Amino acid sequence: MDKLTRILRRGFLALCALLFITGSFPARAEPVRRVSTEEKRIAITFDDGPSEEKTKEILSILVENDVKATFFVIGKNAEAHPDRIREIYEAGHEIGNHTWSHRYLTKMKADEIREEVSKTEEILTEICGEEPRVFRPPGGYYSADSVALIEEMGYRCVLWSVDTRDWTMNSAEKICQLVQNGTGCGDIILFHDLADKRLSTPDALQTILPRLREEGYQFVTVSELLD
Repeated sequence: MDKLTRILRRGFLALCALLFITGSFPARAEPVRRVSTEEKRIAITFDDGPSEEKTKEILSILVENDVKATFFVIGKNAEAHPDRIREIYEAGHEIGNHTWSHRYLTKMKADEIREEVSKTEEILTEICGEEPRVFRPPGGYYSADSVALIEEMGYRCVLWSVDTRDWTMNSAEKICQLVQNGTGCGDIILFHDLADKRLSTPDALQTILPRLREEGYQFVTVSELLD
């Protein structure tokens, strides 16, 4: 090792030590799973819609229980059911981006992710007149690079802390049990809005929403929870 190389190596190590001490390394990009708070605020979320009948049924139950939620919608479904998107938006719920075709971020290159997110953003902005600002990766699959890219596009990347597993066609009783046992302050609860007659989410909501309210929980959108 020549003298110049030794000097450069020492300089690099010294810089690394300085960055470590000052905490100046770039933070690893991670999605939000829950919010640390002592307030009994929770966010109800629905993935994969809109659908024709289930969305309408879910919206009716939310109105009945005076609950505001966040819908992470798939772009091609929004294009197919624009009236349902308008109903969600006009009811005061938040609409989030869930990609155009539900492709996993880990299976796409950066330009493909941009296209999936941008195309969905365009259709939602066209329907609602407002750009979505929260994003959920399909299936919950992501990498640090993909989250950094999503954030660069102006989104907050959001996962969940309570999984109802309703997409497995769990019974309403099982869904309620999972929510009841797993929910605490600042949690984000995952439901689905699927066009499947077997989906028992609406039945579960009829039971669990009044129960959570009786326990003192306040229902807010994801953005309200993050704020």
